[in-house]
Amino acid sequence: MKPWLPLALAAALAAATPARAADTLTVLLDWFVNPDHAALVVAREGGFFARHDLEVTLVPPADPSQPPRLVAAGQAEVAVHYQPSLHLDVAAALPLVRFATLVETPLNTLTVLKDGPVKSLVDLKGRKVGYSVSGFEDAMLGQLLKSVNLALADVELVNVNFALSSALISGQVDAVIGGYRNFELTQLRLEGREGLAFFPEEHGVPPYDELVMVTSADLKDDPRLPRLVAAVEEATIFLTNHPDEAWALFVKAHPELDDELNRTAWRDTLPRLAKRPAALDAGRYERFAAFMKEAGLIREVPELGSYAVVVR
Repeated sequence: MKPWLPLALAAALAAATPARAADTLTVLLDWFVNPDHAALVVAREGGFFARHDLEVTLVPPADPSQPPRLVAAGQAEVAVHYQPSLHLDVAAALPLVRFATLVETPLNTLTVLKDGPVKSLVDLKGRKVGYSVSGFEDAMLGQLLKSVNLALADVELVNVNFALSSALISGQVDAVIGGYRNFELTQLRLEGREGLAFFPEEHGVPPYDELVMVTSADLKDDPRLPRLVAAVEEATIFLTNHPDEAWALFVKAHPELDDELNRTAWRDTLPRLAKRPAALDAGRYERFAAFMKEAGLIREVPELGSYAVVVR
């Protein structure tokens, strides 16, 4: 037999064999598409999911509170979630498991106007602080205040829903808790004001993963998940090495986001993306769970493996 015949035969057999259909996965986002979702969008648009025989549908939620509940109920395979909220959901007996990280640093801040009356955390005493969602934001604010020997009783909390920047600019409040450092500061600047941010992790709040991917406990061994994570890792490395090309893919899919706010957010977000999305820092999760317990948000610190895993 001539040496090229086995190769020709293999090629003929490959051509005669139908291509295997890609496995499908639905990923429910935590919010409308934005640069926080860069790795997922680029993995889809850049063909990284396809390389791993995956067809992934990214679905922005009509109600941001629903994705983890829908996943827990088996109505979708994966949801983008927040580590602090994951601890609350697990404490509420939702069968959710974290298996990957998208954004590996906190994004939340306490933000004031640079030319306003608050120059340091001590100046918050007697001031109004706007918030969107009670619970973790209260605990985060409480720790910020505690770091300067103040307490929640020393400020007036005002529910401004999600109108953080406008409430601050209008003078309705003197500070806002929960604004993202990669968005709100730029939004304030675009509206003609400069903001000053205080970072929780610099004032006693243990560092945590901002955005994670979760699935139901029943699906934690699903063979599609390691392939999903591998594609996200490859897309994240591509983003890191080729940010301009990645941005072009992102805005081609979402041209409505091609504005100064999102271009700036893109640059500010890239350094915070998890370069090792499958990696799990056990100590970090346990320290943060202990903080949640101390703040009275959860009763017990659960066993780590019951809500966070490494997929292989």
